Amino acid sequence: MSAHTTIAYQGHQGAYSHLACRQVHPELTPKACESFVDAMFMVERGEAQLAMIPLENSTAGRVEEIYRLMPKTRLHVIGEHFEPVNHCLLALPGSKLEDIKTVSSHPQALAQCADNLRSLGIDPIAALDTAGSAAELAELRQPGHAAIASSLAAELYGLEILQENFQDKTGNTTRFMILSRDQMIPTLEPDVRYITSLMFRVRNMPAALYKALGGFATNGVNMIKLESYMASETMTVSSFHLDIEGHPHQQAMKFAMQELNFFAEEVRVIGTYEAHPFRFSHLKLEL
Repeated sequence: MSAHTTIAYQGHQGAYSHLACRQVHPELTPKACESFVDAMFMVERGEAQLAMIPLENSTAGRVEEIYRLMPKTRLHVIGEHFEPVNHCLLALPGSKLEDIKTVSSHPQALAQCADNLRSLGIDPIAALDTAGSAAELAELRQPGHAAIASSLAAELYGLEILQENFQDKTGNTTRFMILSRDQMIPTLEPDVRYITSLMFRVRNMPAALYKALGGFATNGVNMIKLESYMASETMTVSSFHLDIEGHPHQQAMKFAMQELNFFAEEVRVIGTYEAHPFRFSHLKLEL
């Protein structure tokens, strides 16, 4: 397997990250890794071209581990992808819905399907991940047992989909970031909307965060995400992840970044990329 044709992800084959890899980069070969660290450092070491890493989920919230890992790498964000989560109830071929008594999956997937499981009288069993549950079901072939995983997992492990869209609520979506060892800032085009992601620490002074971010307000630059986390062992220094709607070559962004650099420390732009169409799909529905 060539590093130039590989995209790494965390989880078993058939995981939602695997599905995202196939959706965005079907020309690359997906490589399953045991952990986010393994997937990200495959790219860092040049053993994979890209990594597909989940950053947040509309139901479960942020993947906090990623915010702690990113400062330890020199990777760049070159794109984002929003993947709708379609939980499927999977069983051995020939199984009927009324035969299912137990189901295994990741705790978050079980929680997102809790009402449906309760109405069917199926007992949930927590497992490490969704695709791993499907793989185990295919291997052990336990009658009356099912797994909650993706349709790709059903395809890969020879399982039958008893029910699609098994989650209790629609709209469950995961945002992925696509990581590369090489920086790829796109050419600024007037009709394209861009996202710039960066990390920084504020100086130890009163109202430092307010002052650091003030330049975005005064220059009309829209901030769309701000996450804080403790990056030091002393628990006294806060670090921040910031997503902005804009491109570094825009004049307003240049002025805003000057102000940020004055009041903040260790400012690092980790990527500029085209905004995914999912961000604006709800606006079209409202028109």
